[in-house]
Amino acid sequence: ASGAMSLARYVLLLSSFLLVTACGDAGATGSGADSNAGKARIVVIPKGTTHVFWQAVQAGATEAAATAGVEMMFKGPLSENDRATQKQLVQQFIGEGVAGIALAPLDARALVPEVKRAKAKGIPVVIFDSALDGTVGEDFDSFIATDNGKSGELAGTEMARLLGNKGKVVVLRYQVGSASTTAREEGFLKVARAAGLEILVDNRHAGASIGEAKTAALNMADDLKLADGVFCPCEPVTNGMMLALDQLGMTGKLQFVGFDVTQPLREGLRDGKIHALVVQNPRRMGQLAVEHLKMLIDGKAVEKTVDTGCVLATKANMEDPEIAALLK
Repeated sequence: ASGAMSLARYVLLLSSFLLVTACGDAGATGSGADSNAGKARIVVIPKGTTHVFWQAVQAGATEAAATAGVEMMFKGPLSENDRATQKQLVQQFIGEGVAGIALAPLDARALVPEVKRAKAKGIPVVIFDSALDGTVGEDFDSFIATDNGKSGELAGTEMARLLGNKGKVVVLRYQVGSASTTAREEGFLKVARAAGLEILVDNRHAGASIGEAKTAALNMADDLKLADGVFCPCEPVTNGMMLALDQLGMTGKLQFVGFDVTQPLREGLRDGKIHALVVQNPRRMGQLAVEHLKMLIDGKAVEKTVDTGCVLATKANMEDPEIAALLK
Protein backbone atom coordinates (compact mmCIF):
# COMPACT_ATOMS: atom_id res chain seq x y z
CA ALA A 1 0.00 0.00 0.00
CA SER A 2 2.88 2.28 0.89
CA GLY A 3 4.46 1.55 -2.51
CA ALA A 4 1.17 2.23 -4.28
CA MET A 5 0.81 5.51 -2.34
CA SER A 6 4.36 6.54 -3.31
CA LEU A 7 3.65 5.72 -6.93
CA ALA A 8 0.45 7.80 -6.80
CA ARG A 9 2.34 10.74 -5.31
CA TYR A 10 5.00 10.40 -8.05
CA VAL A 11 2.40 10.40 -10.80
CA LEU A 12 0.72 13.45 -9.25
CA LEU A 13 4.01 15.33 -8.98
CA LEU A 14 4.99 14.38 -12.53
CA SER A 15 1.60 15.55 -13.87
CA SER A 16 1.97 18.86 -12.06
CA PHE A 17 5.46 19.32 -13.49
CA LEU A 18 4.25 18.62 -17.03
CA LEU A 19 1.35 21.05 -16.60
CA VAL A 20 3.67 23.82 -15.40
CA THR A 21 6.11 23.09 -18.22
CA ALA A 22 3.32 23.15 -20.80
CA CYS A 23 2.09 26.46 -19.44
CA GLY A 24 5.62 27.79 -19.59
CA ASP A 25 5.88 26.77 -23.27
CA ALA A 26 2.56 28.35 -24.05
CA GLY A 27 3.76 31.57 -22.47
CA ALA A 28 6.93 31.49 -24.60
CA THR A 29 4.90 30.92 -27.75
CA GLY A 30 2.59 33.73 -26.81
CA SER A 31 5.47 36.14 -26.26
CA GLY A 32 6.81 35.18 -29.69
CA ALA A 33 3.48 35.96 -31.27
CA ASP A 34 3.35 39.19 -29.29
CA SER A 35 6.50 40.34 -31.13
CA ASN A 36 4.11 41.33 -33.93
CA ALA A 37 1.74 43.14 -31.58
CA GLY A 38 1.19 46.69 -32.70
CA LYS A 39 2.91 46.15 -36.05
CA ALA A 40 1.17 47.04 -39.29
CA ARG A 41 0.14 43.84 -41.11
CA ILE A 42 0.76 43.85 -44.86
CA VAL A 43 0.60 41.23 -47.62
CA VAL A 44 2.72 40.74 -50.74
CA ILE A 45 0.89 38.76 -53.43
CA PRO A 46 3.09 37.53 -56.32
CA LYS A 47 1.96 35.99 -59.60
CA GLY A 48 3.15 32.60 -58.38
CA THR A 49 5.40 31.03 -55.78
CA THR A 50 7.38 28.30 -57.57
CA HIS A 51 9.75 30.20 -59.83
CA VAL A 52 13.12 31.49 -58.62
CA PHE A 53 12.11 35.04 -59.55
CA TRP A 54 9.37 35.12 -56.90
CA GLN A 55 11.64 33.58 -54.30
CA ALA A 56 14.01 36.51 -54.85
CA VAL A 57 11.08 38.95 -54.50
CA GLN A 58 10.18 37.25 -51.21
CA ALA A 59 13.74 37.54 -49.92
CA GLY A 60 13.76 41.27 -50.61
CA ALA A 61 10.32 41.77 -49.08
CA THR A 62 11.26 39.81 -45.95
CA GLU A 63 14.40 41.86 -45.45
CA ALA A 64 12.54 45.15 -45.89
CA ALA A 65 9.74 44.09 -43.53
CA ALA A 66 12.24 43.35 -40.76
CA THR A 67 13.88 46.75 -41.24
CA ALA A 68 10.57 48.63 -41.48
CA GLY A 69 9.04 46.89 -38.46
CA VAL A 70 5.95 45.52 -40.22
CA GLU A 71 4.38 42.08 -40.19
CA MET A 72 4.61 40.82 -43.77
CA MET A 73 2.78 37.85 -45.30
CA PHE A 74 3.87 36.52 -48.70
CA LYS A 75 1.17 34.49 -50.37
CA GLY A 76 0.31 33.83 -53.99
CA PRO A 77 -1.07 31.15 -56.30
CA LEU A 78 1.11 28.14 -56.98
CA SER A 79 0.79 28.47 -60.74
CA GLU A 80 1.15 31.68 -62.72
CA ASN A 81 -2.05 31.02 -64.67
CA ASP A 82 -4.35 30.81 -61.65
CA ARG A 83 -6.14 34.16 -61.86
CA ALA A 84 -9.07 32.94 -59.76
CA THR A 85 -6.86 32.12 -56.77
CA GLN A 86 -5.05 35.44 -57.01
CA LYS A 87 -8.36 37.31 -57.06
CA GLN A 88 -9.56 35.28 -54.05
CA LEU A 89 -6.38 36.10 -52.12
CA VAL A 90 -6.81 39.82 -52.68
CA GLN A 91 -10.46 39.57 -51.61
CA GLN A 92 -9.46 37.57 -48.53
CA PHE A 93 -6.89 40.09 -47.32
CA ILE A 94 -9.21 43.03 -47.99
CA GLY A 95 -11.77 41.24 -45.79
CA GLU A 96 -9.15 40.73 -43.09
CA GLY A 97 -8.44 44.45 -43.11
CA VAL A 98 -4.71 44.36 -43.79
CA ALA A 99 -2.87 47.68 -43.62
CA GLY A 100 -1.48 47.42 -47.16
CA ILE A 101 -1.32 45.20 -50.25
CA ALA A 102 1.53 44.76 -52.75
CA LEU A 103 0.32 42.93 -55.85
CA ALA A 104 1.96 41.54 -58.99
CA PRO A 105 -1.18 41.08 -61.11
CA LEU A 106 -1.43 37.97 -63.25
CA ASP A 107 -3.71 39.85 -65.60
CA ALA A 108 -3.72 43.57 -66.33
CA ARG A 109 -7.53 43.69 -66.25
CA ALA A 110 -8.77 40.79 -64.13
CA LEU A 111 -7.54 42.25 -60.83
CA VAL A 112 -8.89 45.78 -61.40
CA PRO A 113 -12.14 45.28 -59.41
CA GLU A 114 -10.26 43.92 -56.39
CA VAL A 115 -7.77 46.80 -56.38
CA LYS A 116 -10.63 49.31 -56.63
CA ARG A 117 -12.30 47.65 -53.66
CA ALA A 118 -9.10 47.86 -51.61
CA LYS A 119 -8.69 51.55 -52.39
CA ALA A 120 -12.34 52.20 -51.51
CA LYS A 121 -11.65 50.68 -48.09
CA GLY A 122 -8.62 52.92 -47.58
CA ILE A 123 -6.03 50.15 -48.04
CA PRO A 124 -2.87 51.34 -49.84
CA VAL A 125 -2.03 49.26 -52.92
CA VAL A 126 1.39 48.97 -54.56
CA ILE A 127 1.51 47.24 -57.94
CA PHE A 128 4.83 45.60 -58.77
CA ASP A 129 6.47 43.62 -61.59
CA SER A 130 3.54 43.75 -64.01
CA ALA A 131 1.20 46.62 -64.86
CA LEU A 132 -2.47 46.95 -63.95
CA ASP A 133 -4.95 48.91 -66.02
CA GLY A 134 -5.54 52.25 -64.35
CA THR A 135 -3.75 55.42 -63.35
CA VAL A 136 -0.90 55.29 -60.86
CA GLY A 137 -1.51 57.72 -58.02
CA GLU A 138 -5.27 57.38 -58.42
CA ASP A 139 -6.33 53.76 -58.93
CA PHE A 140 -3.31 52.47 -56.98
CA ASP A 141 -0.51 54.21 -55.11
CA SER A 142 2.68 53.25 -56.91
CA PHE A 143 4.09 50.99 -59.61
CA ILE A 144 7.45 49.26 -59.10
CA ALA A 145 8.85 47.23 -61.99
CA THR A 146 11.42 46.81 -64.69
CA ASP A 147 10.75 49.10 -67.64
CA ASN A 148 9.52 46.11 -69.59
CA GLY A 149 9.28 47.83 -72.95
CA LYS A 150 12.89 49.00 -72.73
CA SER A 151 14.06 45.60 -71.51
CA GLY A 152 12.49 44.00 -74.58
CA GLU A 153 14.21 46.58 -76.76
CA LEU A 154 17.50 45.69 -75.06
CA ALA A 155 16.93 42.04 -76.02
CA GLY A 156 16.04 43.02 -79.60
CA THR A 157 19.17 45.15 -79.93
CA GLU A 158 21.31 42.24 -78.77
CA MET A 159 19.60 39.82 -81.17
CA ALA A 160 20.22 42.21 -84.07
CA ARG A 161 23.88 42.47 -83.05
CA LEU A 162 24.25 38.69 -82.78
CA LEU A 163 22.71 38.18 -86.23
CA GLY A 164 24.43 41.11 -87.92
CA ASN A 165 21.06 42.78 -88.64
CA LYS A 166 19.87 39.95 -90.87
CA GLY A 167 18.19 36.62 -90.36
CA LYS A 168 14.98 34.94 -89.25
CA VAL A 169 13.71 34.99 -85.67
CA VAL A 170 11.10 33.11 -83.65
CA VAL A 171 9.43 34.67 -80.58
CA LEU A 172 7.75 32.34 -78.07
CA ARG A 173 5.46 34.52 -75.98
CA TYR A 174 4.44 33.87 -72.36
CA GLN A 175 0.67 34.01 -71.85
CA VAL A 176 -2.22 36.26 -72.80
CA GLY A 177 -3.00 39.03 -70.28
CA SER A 178 0.47 39.29 -68.73
CA ALA A 179 1.31 42.99 -69.11
CA SER A 180 5.00 42.70 -68.25
CA THR A 181 5.86 40.00 -70.78
CA THR A 182 3.64 41.52 -73.47
CA ALA A 183 5.59 44.76 -73.16
CA ARG A 184 8.89 42.86 -73.46
CA GLU A 185 7.68 40.96 -76.51
CA GLU A 186 6.49 44.13 -78.23
CA GLY A 187 9.72 45.96 -77.37
CA PHE A 188 11.76 43.12 -78.83
CA LEU A 189 9.68 42.96 -82.01
CA LYS A 190 9.85 46.72 -82.53
CA VAL A 191 13.65 46.80 -82.45
CA ALA A 192 14.15 43.50 -84.31
CA ARG A 193 11.95 44.59 -87.21
CA ALA A 194 13.56 48.03 -87.34
CA ALA A 195 16.96 46.32 -87.58
CA GLY A 196 15.82 44.30 -90.60
CA LEU A 197 15.24 40.93 -88.95
CA GLU A 198 12.47 38.73 -90.34
CA ILE A 199 10.01 37.49 -87.71
CA LEU A 200 8.93 33.96 -88.59
CA VAL A 201 6.59 33.44 -85.62
CA ASP A 202 5.29 35.90 -83.04
CA ASN A 203 1.81 34.60 -82.19
CA ARG A 204 2.52 31.47 -80.12
CA HIS A 205 2.11 31.43 -76.32
CA ALA A 206 4.00 29.07 -74.05
CA GLY A 207 1.84 28.97 -70.91
CA ALA A 208 2.78 29.36 -67.27
CA SER A 209 5.18 26.49 -66.57
CA ILE A 210 8.51 25.22 -67.84
CA GLY A 211 6.82 22.00 -68.96
CA GLU A 212 4.19 23.85 -70.97
CA ALA A 213 6.86 26.04 -72.53
CA LYS A 214 8.95 23.03 -73.51
CA THR A 215 5.93 21.41 -75.15
CA ALA A 216 5.08 24.61 -77.02
CA ALA A 217 8.68 24.91 -78.22
CA LEU A 218 8.77 21.29 -79.39
CA ASN A 219 5.58 21.94 -81.34
CA MET A 220 7.44 24.75 -83.13
CA ALA A 221 10.30 22.49 -84.23
CA ASP A 222 9.80 23.14 -87.95
CA ASP A 223 9.87 26.91 -87.42
CA LEU A 224 12.92 26.67 -85.17
CA LYS A 225 14.79 24.70 -87.83
CA LEU A 226 14.21 27.57 -90.28
CA ALA A 227 15.23 30.26 -87.79
CA ASP A 228 18.53 31.92 -86.98
CA GLY A 229 17.47 33.22 -83.58
CA VAL A 230 14.89 32.79 -80.82
CA PHE A 231 13.65 35.12 -78.08
CA CYS A 232 11.84 34.16 -74.85
CA PRO A 233 10.45 36.84 -72.49
CA CYS A 234 10.61 35.27 -69.00
CA GLU A 235 12.06 32.56 -66.78
CA PRO A 236 9.76 29.56 -67.49
CA VAL A 237 9.67 30.17 -71.24
CA THR A 238 13.46 30.53 -71.44
CA ASN A 239 13.94 27.34 -69.38
CA GLY A 240 11.41 25.43 -71.49
CA MET A 241 12.98 26.56 -74.76
CA MET A 242 16.46 25.56 -73.59
CA LEU A 243 15.20 22.06 -72.75
CA ALA A 244 13.39 21.77 -76.09
CA LEU A 245 16.47 22.83 -78.08
CA ASP A 246 18.47 20.20 -76.18
CA GLN A 247 15.91 17.53 -77.07
CA LEU A 248 15.81 18.63 -80.73
CA GLY A 249 19.61 18.53 -80.97
CA MET A 250 19.64 22.25 -81.78
CA THR A 251 21.57 23.59 -78.80
CA GLY A 252 23.88 26.38 -79.93
CA LYS A 253 22.54 26.35 -83.50
CA LEU A 254 20.31 29.39 -82.91
CA GLN A 255 21.19 32.73 -81.36
CA PHE A 256 19.18 32.47 -78.15
CA VAL A 257 18.21 35.55 -76.10
CA GLY A 258 16.18 34.88 -72.97
CA PHE A 259 14.98 36.58 -69.81
CA ASP A 260 15.57 36.19 -66.05
CA VAL A 261 17.87 33.76 -64.28
CA THR A 262 17.85 30.38 -62.55
CA GLN A 263 20.76 28.05 -61.90
CA PRO A 264 20.06 26.08 -65.13
CA LEU A 265 19.86 29.33 -67.13
CA ARG A 266 23.06 30.63 -65.57
CA GLU A 267 24.77 27.36 -66.52
CA GLY A 268 23.23 27.57 -69.99
CA LEU A 269 24.73 31.04 -70.43
CA ARG A 270 28.13 29.82 -69.26
CA ASP A 271 28.00 26.76 -71.55
CA GLY A 272 26.90 28.64 -74.68
CA LYS A 273 23.38 27.18 -74.78
CA ILE A 274 22.02 30.71 -74.31
CA HIS A 275 23.77 33.72 -75.79
CA ALA A 276 22.25 36.49 -73.66
CA LEU A 277 19.88 36.93 -70.73
CA VAL A 278 18.07 40.11 -69.77
CA VAL A 279 18.27 40.01 -65.97
CA GLN A 280 15.98 41.97 -63.65
CA ASN A 281 16.35 42.84 -59.97
CA PRO A 282 13.45 41.02 -58.26
CA ARG A 283 14.97 41.37 -54.80
CA ARG A 284 14.85 45.14 -55.15
CA MET A 285 11.22 44.92 -56.31
CA GLY A 286 10.28 43.11 -53.11
CA GLN A 287 12.21 45.56 -50.94
CA LEU A 288 10.69 48.63 -52.53
CA ALA A 289 7.15 47.23 -52.49
CA VAL A 290 7.31 46.78 -48.71
CA GLU A 291 9.10 50.10 -48.14
CA HIS A 292 6.45 51.95 -50.14
CA LEU A 293 3.63 50.29 -48.22
CA LYS A 294 5.20 51.29 -44.90
CA MET A 295 5.56 54.89 -46.06
CA LEU A 296 1.96 54.98 -47.29
CA ILE A 297 0.71 53.53 -44.00
CA ASP A 298 2.64 56.29 -42.21
CA GLY A 299 0.99 58.92 -44.41
CA LYS A 300 4.14 59.71 -46.38
CA ALA A 301 4.36 60.35 -50.11
CA VAL A 302 6.02 57.77 -52.35
CA GLU A 303 7.48 57.89 -55.83
CA LYS A 304 4.65 56.92 -58.17
CA THR A 305 6.69 54.92 -60.70
CA VAL A 306 10.03 53.23 -60.04
CA ASP A 307 12.11 51.44 -62.67
CA THR A 308 14.09 48.76 -60.84
CA GLY A 309 16.38 48.29 -63.83
CA CYS A 310 17.83 45.37 -65.75
CA VAL A 311 21.12 44.32 -67.33
CA LEU A 312 22.17 42.25 -70.32
CA ALA A 313 24.20 39.24 -69.21
CA THR A 314 26.44 37.36 -71.65
CA LYS A 315 29.13 34.74 -71.29
CA ALA A 316 31.69 37.52 -71.74
CA ASN A 317 30.43 39.72 -68.88
CA MET A 318 28.79 37.28 -66.48
CA GLU A 319 31.72 37.49 -64.03
CA ASP A 320 31.61 41.30 -63.84
CA PRO A 321 30.61 42.25 -60.26
CA GLU A 322 27.41 44.12 -61.22
CA ILE A 323 26.23 41.28 -63.50
CA ALA A 324 27.37 38.46 -61.21
CA ALA A 325 25.40 39.95 -58.29
CA LEU A 326 22.17 39.68 -60.27
CA LEU A 327 22.97 36.20 -61.59
CA LYS A 328 23.19 34.69 -58.10
